[in-house]
Amino acid sequence: MMIVPDQNSDVSKRKQVESMFDSISHKYDFLNRIISFGIDKHWRKKAILCLKDYKPQCILDIATGTGDFAILANKLLNPNQIIGVDISEKMIAFGQAKLNKLSPRPNIELQSGDSENLIFDDAAFDAAIVAFGVRNFENLQASMNEISRTIKNGGALVVLEFGIPKNPVSRFFYRLYFHGFLPIIGGLVSGNKKAYSYLPRSVEGFPYGEKFIEILKKAGFQNVTIKYLTMGIANIYFAQK
Repeated sequence: MMIVPDQNSDVSKRKQVESMFDSISHKYDFLNRIISFGIDKHWRKKAILCLKDYKPQCILDIATGTGDFAILANKLLNPNQIIGVDISEKMIAFGQAKLNKLSPRPNIELQSGDSENLIFDDAAFDAAIVAFGVRNFENLQASMNEISRTIKNGGALVVLEFGIPKNPVSRFFYRLYFHGFLPIIGGLVSGNKKAYSYLPRSVEGFPYGEKFIEILKKAGFQNVTIKYLTMGIANIYFAQK
Protein backbone atom coordinates (compact mmCIF):
# COMPACT_ATOMS: atom_id res chain seq x y z
CA MET A 1 0.00 0.00 0.00
CA MET A 2 1.40 3.38 -1.02
CA ILE A 3 1.96 5.77 1.89
CA VAL A 4 0.34 9.14 1.19
CA PRO A 5 -0.44 12.20 3.37
CA ASP A 6 -4.19 11.51 3.25
CA GLN A 7 -5.14 7.86 2.87
CA ASN A 8 -8.81 8.83 2.33
CA SER A 9 -8.05 10.99 -0.72
CA ASP A 10 -8.21 9.79 -4.33
CA VAL A 11 -5.66 12.43 -5.38
CA SER A 12 -2.27 11.09 -6.54
CA LYS A 13 0.63 10.96 -4.10
CA ARG A 14 2.50 13.56 -6.14
CA LYS A 15 -0.36 16.06 -5.88
CA GLN A 16 -0.88 15.36 -2.19
CA VAL A 17 2.82 15.83 -1.43
CA GLU A 18 2.91 19.05 -3.47
CA SER A 19 -0.09 20.44 -1.59
CA MET A 20 1.32 19.34 1.76
CA PHE A 21 4.65 21.10 1.26
CA ASP A 22 2.95 24.20 -0.07
CA SER A 23 0.95 24.36 3.16
CA ILE A 24 3.94 23.97 5.53
CA SER A 25 6.52 25.93 3.50
CA HIS A 26 6.32 28.96 5.83
CA LYS A 27 7.50 26.90 8.83
CA TYR A 28 9.49 24.15 7.10
CA ASP A 29 13.05 25.29 7.91
CA PHE A 30 12.14 26.21 11.49
CA LEU A 31 10.50 22.86 12.15
CA ASN A 32 13.43 20.95 10.66
CA ARG A 33 15.68 22.46 13.32
CA ILE A 34 13.14 21.90 16.11
CA ILE A 35 12.13 18.30 15.44
CA SER A 36 15.70 17.11 14.85
CA PHE A 37 17.13 19.18 17.73
CA GLY A 38 19.43 20.77 15.15
CA ILE A 39 21.26 17.54 14.35
CA ASP A 40 19.97 17.56 10.76
CA LYS A 41 22.62 20.20 9.98
CA HIS A 42 25.32 17.69 10.97
CA TRP A 43 23.69 14.96 8.87
CA ARG A 44 23.52 17.22 5.81
CA LYS A 45 27.17 18.22 6.12
CA LYS A 46 28.35 14.61 6.36
CA ALA A 47 26.28 13.71 3.30
CA ILE A 48 27.64 16.55 1.17
CA LEU A 49 31.24 15.79 2.14
CA CYS A 50 30.86 12.34 0.56
CA LEU A 51 31.28 14.19 -2.77
CA LYS A 52 34.38 16.14 -1.77
CA ASP A 53 36.88 13.92 -3.63
CA TYR A 54 34.71 14.00 -6.77
CA LYS A 55 34.89 17.79 -7.07
CA PRO A 56 31.58 17.96 -9.00
CA GLN A 57 31.13 21.20 -10.95
CA CYS A 58 27.49 20.76 -11.93
CA ILE A 59 25.13 19.33 -9.30
CA LEU A 60 21.42 18.46 -9.39
CA ASP A 61 19.54 18.77 -6.09
CA ILE A 62 16.24 16.90 -6.28
CA ALA A 63 13.42 17.74 -3.84
CA THR A 64 15.43 20.85 -3.01
CA GLY A 65 12.66 22.38 -0.88
CA THR A 66 13.82 25.78 0.33
CA GLY A 67 17.35 25.14 -0.94
CA ASP A 68 19.15 24.32 2.33
CA PHE A 69 20.99 21.31 0.89
CA ALA A 70 21.94 23.20 -2.27
CA ILE A 71 23.26 26.15 -0.28
CA LEU A 72 25.35 23.86 1.91
CA ALA A 73 26.68 21.98 -1.12
CA ASN A 74 27.69 25.28 -2.68
CA LYS A 75 29.54 26.27 0.50
CA LEU A 76 31.36 22.97 0.99
CA LEU A 77 32.07 21.97 -2.63
CA ASN A 78 32.23 25.31 -4.47
CA PRO A 79 30.85 23.96 -7.78
CA ASN A 80 30.22 26.06 -10.87
CA GLN A 81 26.48 25.46 -10.76
CA ILE A 82 23.74 23.82 -8.74
CA ILE A 83 20.22 23.33 -10.03
CA GLY A 84 17.55 22.51 -7.47
CA VAL A 85 14.16 21.13 -8.47
CA ASP A 86 11.02 20.66 -6.40
CA ILE A 87 7.32 20.06 -7.06
CA SER A 88 6.27 22.69 -4.49
CA GLU A 89 6.18 26.21 -5.93
CA LYS A 90 5.86 27.75 -2.47
CA MET A 91 8.92 25.92 -1.17
CA ILE A 92 10.85 27.19 -4.18
CA ALA A 93 9.63 30.74 -3.52
CA PHE A 94 10.98 30.61 0.04
CA GLY A 95 14.23 29.21 -1.32
CA GLN A 96 14.54 32.04 -3.84
CA ALA A 97 14.02 34.61 -1.09
CA LYS A 98 16.73 32.90 0.96
CA LEU A 99 19.18 32.93 -1.96
CA ASN A 100 18.50 36.61 -2.68
CA LYS A 101 19.60 37.50 0.85
CA LEU A 102 23.02 35.86 0.42
CA SER A 103 25.97 37.97 -0.64
CA PRO A 104 27.45 37.17 -3.00
CA ARG A 105 24.47 35.26 -4.33
CA PRO A 106 25.56 31.66 -5.08
CA ASN A 107 25.16 30.21 -8.55
CA ILE A 108 22.12 28.17 -7.54
CA GLU A 109 19.02 27.98 -9.70
CA LEU A 110 15.75 26.71 -8.24
CA GLN A 111 12.96 25.55 -10.52
CA SER A 112 9.82 23.47 -10.59
CA GLY A 113 10.51 19.87 -11.44
CA ASP A 114 9.33 16.29 -10.95
CA SER A 115 11.81 13.51 -10.15
CA GLU A 116 10.03 11.17 -12.57
CA ASN A 117 10.18 13.59 -15.51
CA LEU A 118 13.34 15.68 -15.33
CA ILE A 119 13.80 18.13 -18.20
CA PHE A 120 17.58 17.76 -18.35
CA ASP A 121 19.67 16.00 -20.99
CA ASP A 122 21.29 12.64 -20.41
CA ALA A 123 24.54 12.86 -18.42
CA ALA A 124 24.00 16.58 -17.75
CA PHE A 125 25.35 16.52 -14.17
CA ASP A 126 28.50 15.42 -12.37
CA ALA A 127 26.50 14.51 -9.28
CA ALA A 128 23.01 14.48 -7.81
CA ILE A 129 21.92 14.96 -4.20
CA VAL A 130 18.65 14.33 -2.36
CA ALA A 131 17.96 15.15 1.29
CA PHE A 132 14.88 13.67 2.95
CA GLY A 133 13.00 13.56 -0.33
CA VAL A 134 13.08 10.07 -1.85
CA ARG A 135 10.43 8.66 0.47
CA ASN A 136 8.01 11.22 -0.99
CA PHE A 137 8.47 10.08 -4.59
CA GLU A 138 5.33 8.56 -6.07
CA ASN A 139 7.25 5.95 -8.07
CA LEU A 140 10.59 5.40 -6.36
CA GLN A 141 12.17 3.13 -8.98
CA ALA A 142 11.10 5.35 -11.89
CA SER A 143 12.48 8.41 -10.11
CA MET A 144 15.84 6.78 -9.39
CA ASN A 145 16.04 5.62 -13.01
CA GLU A 146 15.43 9.19 -14.15
CA ILE A 147 17.97 10.66 -11.76
CA SER A 148 20.52 8.08 -12.92
CA ARG A 149 19.91 9.13 -16.52
CA THR A 150 20.97 12.69 -15.79
CA ILE A 151 24.29 11.77 -14.12
CA LYS A 152 27.48 11.33 -16.11
CA ASN A 153 29.35 8.03 -16.06
CA GLY A 154 31.91 8.39 -13.31
CA GLY A 155 29.61 10.72 -11.40
CA ALA A 156 27.93 10.07 -8.07
CA LEU A 157 24.68 10.22 -6.13
CA VAL A 158 24.22 11.05 -2.46
CA VAL A 159 20.88 10.40 -0.75
CA LEU A 160 20.21 11.40 2.85
CA GLU A 161 17.06 9.82 4.24
CA PHE A 162 15.49 8.77 7.50
CA GLY A 163 15.76 5.18 8.68
CA ILE A 164 14.72 3.17 11.73
CA PRO A 165 17.16 2.27 14.53
CA LYS A 166 18.02 -1.43 14.75
CA ASN A 167 18.50 -1.40 18.51
CA PRO A 168 15.14 -2.32 20.13
CA VAL A 169 15.44 0.24 22.94
CA SER A 170 16.43 3.05 20.56
CA ARG A 171 13.66 2.00 18.18
CA PHE A 172 11.07 2.14 20.98
CA PHE A 173 11.92 5.73 21.97
CA TYR A 174 12.31 6.73 18.33
CA ARG A 175 8.79 5.56 17.52
CA LEU A 176 7.41 7.11 20.71
CA TYR A 177 8.84 10.46 19.65
CA PHE A 178 7.96 10.16 15.96
CA HIS A 179 4.37 8.99 16.42
CA GLY A 180 3.58 10.88 19.62
CA PHE A 181 5.48 14.12 20.10
CA LEU A 182 6.31 15.05 16.52
CA PRO A 183 2.78 15.18 15.01
CA ILE A 184 1.59 17.35 17.90
CA ILE A 185 4.42 19.90 17.72
CA GLY A 186 4.59 19.85 13.92
CA GLY A 187 0.85 20.27 13.65
CA LEU A 188 0.68 23.13 16.14
CA VAL A 189 3.54 25.09 14.57
CA SER A 190 2.75 24.47 10.90
CA GLY A 191 -1.04 24.29 11.12
CA ASN A 192 -1.02 20.97 9.26
CA LYS A 193 -1.09 17.97 11.60
CA LYS A 194 -1.54 15.54 8.69
CA ALA A 195 1.85 16.53 7.30
CA TYR A 196 3.61 15.54 10.51
CA SER A 197 1.55 12.39 10.94
CA TYR A 198 2.51 11.44 7.38
CA LEU A 199 6.23 11.91 8.12
CA PRO A 200 6.63 8.92 10.49
CA ARG A 201 4.36 6.77 8.31
CA SER A 202 6.41 7.62 5.23
CA VAL A 203 9.62 6.74 7.06
CA GLU A 204 8.33 3.37 8.23
CA GLY A 205 6.92 2.63 4.77
CA PHE A 206 10.16 3.47 2.98
CA PRO A 207 12.32 0.53 1.76
CA TYR A 208 15.41 1.73 3.62
CA GLY A 209 18.73 -0.10 3.92
CA GLU A 210 19.43 -3.03 1.62
CA LYS A 211 16.06 -2.73 -0.13
CA PHE A 212 16.83 0.81 -1.24
CA ILE A 213 20.34 -0.24 -2.28
CA GLU A 214 18.75 -2.80 -4.63
CA ILE A 215 16.57 -0.07 -6.14
CA LEU A 216 19.67 2.06 -6.75
CA LYS A 217 21.47 -0.85 -8.40
CA LYS A 218 18.49 -1.49 -10.70
CA ALA A 219 18.70 2.19 -11.69
CA GLY A 220 22.27 1.68 -12.92
CA PHE A 221 24.26 2.72 -9.88
CA GLN A 222 27.17 0.70 -8.57
CA ASN A 223 29.42 0.48 -5.51
CA VAL A 224 26.47 1.54 -3.37
CA THR A 225 27.25 2.03 0.29
CA ILE A 226 25.23 3.04 3.32
CA LYS A 227 26.38 5.01 6.36
CA TYR A 228 24.18 4.91 9.45
CA LEU A 229 23.90 8.17 11.40
CA THR A 230 22.72 8.61 15.01
CA MET A 231 21.89 4.91 15.62
CA GLY A 232 20.30 4.64 12.17
CA ILE A 233 17.79 7.47 12.54
CA ALA A 234 19.22 8.86 9.31
CA ASN A 235 21.18 7.10 6.58
CA ILE A 236 23.54 8.30 3.85
CA TYR A 237 23.44 6.30 0.63
CA PHE A 238 26.41 6.88 -1.67
CA ALA A 239 26.44 5.46 -5.19
CA GLN A 240 28.63 5.75 -8.28
CA LYS A 241 27.34 5.92 -11.83
